[in-house]
Amino acid sequence: MKRIIVNGPSRLVGEVSVSGSKNAALPIIFATVITRGISKIRRLPNIGDVQVALEIIRGFGAVITKSGDLTYIDTRELSYRVADESLTSKIRASTYLLGACLSRFGECRISTFGGCNFATRPIDMHLDACLTLGARVSDDRITVDRLKGAEINFNKQSVGATVNAILLAVSAEGETLIHSFATEPHIDALIDFLISAGASIERTETEIRIEGRALHGGDITVIGDMIEAGTYITAGLMTGGSVTVKNCPTRDMHSFFAFLTRIGANIDVNDDSVTASLSGKVEYISVIAEPYPGFPTDLQPIVAPLMAYNAGGEITDTVWQTRFGYLEALASFGVDYTVRANRAIINRSRIAPTRTVAPDLRGGAACLLCALVAAGKSEISAAEVILRGYESLMEKLCALGANIKIQEFQKGENK
Repeated sequence: MKRIIVNGPSRLVGEVSVSGSKNAALPIIFATVITRGISKIRRLPNIGDVQVALEIIRGFGAVITKSGDLTYIDTRELSYRVADESLTSKIRASTYLLGACLSRFGECRISTFGGCNFATRPIDMHLDACLTLGARVSDDRITVDRLKGAEINFNKQSVGATVNAILLAVSAEGETLIHSFATEPHIDALIDFLISAGASIERTETEIRIEGRALHGGDITVIGDMIEAGTYITAGLMTGGSVTVKNCPTRDMHSFFAFLTRIGANIDVNDDSVTASLSGKVEYISVIAEPYPGFPTDLQPIVAPLMAYNAGGEITDTVWQTRFGYLEALASFGVDYTVRANRAIINRSRIAPTRTVAPDLRGGAACLLCALVAAGKSEISAAEVILRGYESLMEKLCALGANIKIQEFQKGENK
């Protein structure tokens, strides 16, 4: 087990480069299962979720090699076997096995899918997409003789269900039309990868049109991680510093930049880099987390400490309406809050050092932000949860001026 030890307060100043996007990398990894060839993926982040995903597809026979920043995934010789549940239970992205395995093998076990436990996350829309294209469910198995193109109309936007619909459609016989789909940047990244692998996909604002065909290996560079970028920008603002984020997907972050402008931050955007700083007092502010292009739900736990450390604020989440469990961990730092339905009221708070446990990936990052401004030593256990989504976390923060280290310890050990 690992814990993060932070001696605060720190003032973060300097430059940091974000890694490839976790949310883009994971669908691409599972999409390689459908291809018959060698795929080349650049800037695949070295994080916990990616390592688990790679281990899952190794179980089917994928051969994975690395050369510098380039990862080769050879999926020419795969055979179906039930994925190890000790792996699938670790990451939510294992739901993508539904589309990938049905497309390649014609079967998949409906297993325990993992990820952050901040809300009830059913897979009914994923299964509906499978059934619409001809699959059938029997107990804990889903099978199909031949996927056939059809029209899929989602009743709401879902990133996971959209990914699975695309993975199914690219190998289905005939044409598939997908409506009411999620529009997050990582959906377009998946489409770009599949097109590079030979897929026939056309996406407009209202529909995705896919003609099924055999796929060869693909070639792509993973887009920058906007949640990682938002985390480092917020860390700089909280600590009274100025952080420049490079390899930043600036065109995908307009809603976050608009939020920063509203709180009074100075924002300088230049192609794929952004610099942010605060020169005045931060006022009480409200934000609503919505599907893209709205404010990302993954960034709402990140801005909660910024609100608490300044004048307070309100967060409403329309994506995951119960995504406020992390506030209990922040309360150990002194964060004062009230939750009413899908709205959290964050009061101005005195942040103090403490020991706590990372509740989930983004909630754990929020704990880390509190530790950076708390005067004294803080310890955050279950650091593996945070490292699921942040590559070279300690190195990047230390380079900006943080006093932080990651320490191994045994369960039950106090010091």
